[in-house]
Amino acid sequence: MQAVSEFDDWCGRVPGLVRVANRHWANFDSAEISYPDSDLAALEAIEPRSYWFAHRNAIIASVIRQHPPSGPIFDIGGGNGFVSQALAAAGFPSIVVEPDHSGALAARRRGLPVIEAAFQNLAVPSETLASAAMFDVLEHIEDDQGALDNLHRLVIPGGMIYITVPALVPLWSSEDVQAGHFRRYSSASLRRVLLKAKFEPVRATYLFSALTPAVFALRTLPSLVGLRKGGNTATNGGEHELPYGLVGRLMRKSFAREQATVDNGRNVILGSSLLMAARAVEA
Repeated sequence: MQAVSEFDDWCGRVPGLVRVANRHWANFDSAEISYPDSDLAALEAIEPRSYWFAHRNAIIASVIRQHPPSGPIFDIGGGNGFVSQALAAAGFPSIVVEPDHSGALAARRRGLPVIEAAFQNLAVPSETLASAAMFDVLEHIEDDQGALDNLHRLVIPGGMIYITVPALVPLWSSEDVQAGHFRRYSSASLRRVLLKAKFEPVRATYLFSALTPAVFALRTLPSLVGLRKGGNTATNGGEHELPYGLVGRLMRKSFAREQATVDNGRNVILGSSLLMAARAVEA
């Protein structure tokens, strides 16, 4: 589906999708999304200079290189297309599926094929997705098991899915509430819902181990004692810049170690985020 004609042909077979521009299709049925309004517009300027997004992209690309898809990746809830752009540059064509209009337009500006729609609204034919991804999306879905069950129906047997989620239940804070999260995951809990949906996990690694103590100290503990009432720091540009001095150097070294670990086929055992790759098996 790399060619424009293949993408258009696929979209043309999905009821309710209409072509609005070159490589941009849309379904404008409304859908309630558990995500803060306007965050994507604010993130568009932040993503290219964020150490967090850069490191996550690098780890995602490494895992996908080791467990490659058999076709284009449908990046469900793909936001501004920042991950899809990086994957395309790494040789993995991706299609952004994003209901937010500003996010869809940002992805289009990045040269990506876009489906502007809430994925759950699309009448996608069964077994027509070669692979799919949800990067920090599943935690925003109240019925995560139902979403994965439906995704299994759509992915071809043997097709890959790639998921990142916020990790470790003890790190829950008011920021999760503000961000529209329903939960945080452990490797065991994410593996459980994937297996129930007939996806066989083939890789699981944590990331951002250096951030785990900071998240607990600066977000979780203040939330527990009522000193932190909310506020989503995802759109705070300062939160995406590495500190100067010793702390910044230590964080860079930690990220480099994580990258080397994942590149060598090993897994990071603890971190504030979790990445899992899984393969669809026969129901």
